[in-house]
Amino acid sequence: HKRGDEVRIFSRRLENLTEQFPDAVELAKTHVKAEEAIVECEAVAVDPDTGDLMPFQELMHRRRKYGIEHAMKEYPVSLFMFDVLYVDGEDYTVKPYIERRKLLEKLIVQDDYVKVIPSIITDDPEEMERFFEHAVQEGCEGLMVKDLKAEYKAGAREYAWIKLKREYQAELTDTIDLVIIGAFHGRGRRAGKYGAFLLAAYDPENDVFKATTKVGTGFTDEDLENFPKLLEPYKIPHRHPRVIVGDVKPDVWFIPKIVIEVIASEITLSPTYPCGMDAVRKGSGLALRFPKFTGRIRDDKAPEDATTEKELIEMYQQQLKKIEE
Repeated sequence: HKRGDEVRIFSRRLENLTEQFPDAVELAKTHVKAEEAIVECEAVAVDPDTGDLMPFQELMHRRRKYGIEHAMKEYPVSLFMFDVLYVDGEDYTVKPYIERRKLLEKLIVQDDYVKVIPSIITDDPEEMERFFEHAVQEGCEGLMVKDLKAEYKAGAREYAWIKLKREYQAELTDTIDLVIIGAFHGRGRRAGKYGAFLLAAYDPENDVFKATTKVGTGFTDEDLENFPKLLEPYKIPHRHPRVIVGDVKPDVWFIPKIVIEVIASEITLSPTYPCGMDAVRKGSGLALRFPKFTGRIRDDKAPEDATTEKELIEMYQQQLKKIEE
């Protein structure tokens, strides 16, 4: 809720969270181009070092009424705007969604910290499924499907709003051993170090390593100090000929040598990574959702002993069986 320089933030249950999110207050002041406005948005915790979206649970750290300054640094937020209800004296809840959406795009100043949530207008199920896959790969739970003609009704979605998400808990029980093939320069606290690593699975049939995820969480300060030293002997100026990455381009390349152990919430379909490309669905490979380094470097394994592309495909298919059960 914005009125001049006064901003108040409420949860879906109308809990006043203004004091817990002073950074979001400042973002609303500078990014909502109206004297008075009521907009709806999703506040998402962002990894300050990698820029990646963090799991929803991390945002719970911001609900506390103490340690706000520390929480702002550890769990900064980005705002994803998705609806507008009121602007400068006019009630927009009675307007159809398509009008509210157009107004929202004009109302919001977008940058790296505040965005109007991406959307498409479609009646093609396949296009919607591709959009859903992309949303999940970006760290989102799924999609909200809305009737373009629907008015805004508080607390009542009916069939004008339909949530499309994975309604299951698919935490992988197995760890995955992947090969470091690249790294991304760190930001913030990780400046001057590697902030995240590009990992690959092994394809024994073609004797290549195919990128499948980027991992930047789970590393201790000691890990961040030691990994550059560990990887220095394998640093090269270009992509190794046995490495396939698709559209992903790290800042630093490595000879595929070091194997690390990771865990993830699930394996998802992704148009970004080449591992498993077209094996499950045409135009989609496999990626890990919310990957995390376990702390274990598998120096007992050669890169060819890492988790294979075929094994990741089988793990993905096993997930589907769990859903059906």
